[in-house]
Amino acid sequence: NIFIVKNNKLITPSLSSSILEGITRRTVFKIAQSLGINIEERSIARTELYTADELFFAGTGVQIAWVQSVDRREIGSGNCGPVTTQIRDFYFEVITGKKSFQDGWLTPVYEWFFSRGH
Repeated sequence: NIFIVKNNKLITPSLSSSILEGITRRTVFKIAQSLGINIEERSIARTELYTADELFFAGTGVQIAWVQSVDRREIGSGNCGPVTTQIRDFYFEVITGKKSFQDGWLTPVYEWFFSRGH
């Protein structure tokens, strides 16, 4: 999934754009909402990628990964922007158990594993 940050708002394609309705995408939505960041779901033109303040991917494999450039065009300052950093840091604190966010989001595997006599 791709997210554009423009004027401190997240813009991402809607589910009707044939994208994966994934857990990481939903997590980004919940984190953004808890941080007071507005989200807009709509089609994104390729040219919008060039003029974004920030750009990042979200998914199981990449987790939260900022994008430095598109077609050799630098996005924003060319560094990971403040909104992306805020969402990424929050995300990693939640998935590593350093921050409690919502009940039921984490299942400690070691408890499950050892409760079965392993």
